[in-house]
Amino acid sequence: MKVAIPTAPIRTVAVIDDDEAVRDSLGLLLETHDCPVVTYASAEAFLDEGDASRFACLIVDVRMDGMSGLELFAELREGSYLPPVIFLTGHGDVPMAVNALKDGASDFMEKPCDQDQLLARVQACLAEDLQRRGSAKHQQKVVELLADLTPREREVLQEILLGKLNKQIADRLDISTKTVEVHRARIFTKMRVHSAMELAAMLKEVPVNEWFS
Repeated sequence: MKVAIPTAPIRTVAVIDDDEAVRDSLGLLLETHDCPVVTYASAEAFLDEGDASRFACLIVDVRMDGMSGLELFAELREGSYLPPVIFLTGHGDVPMAVNALKDGASDFMEKPCDQDQLLARVQACLAEDLQRRGSAKHQQKVVELLADLTPREREVLQEILLGKLNKQIADRLDISTKTVEVHRARIFTKMRVHSAMELAAMLKEVPVNEWFS
């Protein structure tokens, strides 16, 4: 069962660092700039509370006792929603942080952080999170519409997305052209579109494995 992703604007930031001084410093800095903060002393403590979608940004130390920041990031990527992540790194961790960027992290900063730069990057992450949630809301809506299609309508939909004409679809599925026309009309009605181009555009941002799951 899929977990609904909160789509309302969120400003809360999670700071995950095993250094108490860093947690306190970042917490005070962000709260004085109108960003609610929740701090965690370990990746495990963060995971115990479960849902990363409650946050608009995660600030994560790369090296921590127990599970590392990179291991936490890898686990969170498998969840329903991952907000933008800023990694905090020591000098020797920069190559690892660069690899994390390739895997989807939003940014990394070397310790000690410049406060103005950190605030600017957090603000950029808040804007990025808002955009991601809008995209997630669209995907959830489309998946719900797809769920109303019958198995045969999904087969016809696949052929429509391949650009097939009604006669080609009829031959491919061994049904009449008239039946294809009926299925096409029902698909457009259920998906709330008026053309194959509009349908393709709607599905463009939805992962392929969601179309017919």
